[in-house]
Amino acid sequence: MTQPQLVCCTHERHAAAILDIFNDAIVNSTALYDYKPRSPDSMDGWFAAKRKGGYPVIGIENAAGQLLAFGSYGSFRAWPAYKYTVEHSVYVHKDFRGKGLGRQIMQALIAAAREQGVHAMMGGIDASNSGSVSLHESLGFRHVGTLPEVGFKFGRWLDLAFYQLLLETPLQPVDG
Repeated sequence: MTQPQLVCCTHERHAAAILDIFNDAIVNSTALYDYKPRSPDSMDGWFAAKRKGGYPVIGIENAAGQLLAFGSYGSFRAWPAYKYTVEHSVYVHKDFRGKGLGRQIMQALIAAAREQGVHAMMGGIDASNSGSVSLHESLGFRHVGTLPEVGFKFGRWLDLAFYQLLLETPLQPVDG
């Protein structure tokens, strides 16, 4: 049996599968603080923003070409001084959770961040998502703060926990 493979996701090949994974997370979890499923058109802007920023979209496909998981990162905040900081996200298809795919995606994102000279990776995680918290801690991320009751979904207040991994890059950061 062929092992699942890491792939660089493209709009043409993966937009529909990514949208399905996003929408399942929106409807059934607090992994995304959205209320309504996204439209297929939303993927145009999402991929365009990744392309424009030079941000990776990394997936894992099985031998049949089905997308099992994906992750990416983007700008943390809009101001120039944050240029060495990214905020990442990882999503695993509901039928393939608990198989280590999130870890593989995270490891690939960390490697990509190092290659791109990122210094800080930030993960905003719903504080009740113990699986994601455990994954991040096992990869060296540390809890750097929680914003209590900043979200409201499924009839309850949600706390947003931030986890950070500091990388040794870039070797010579510059202002401007």
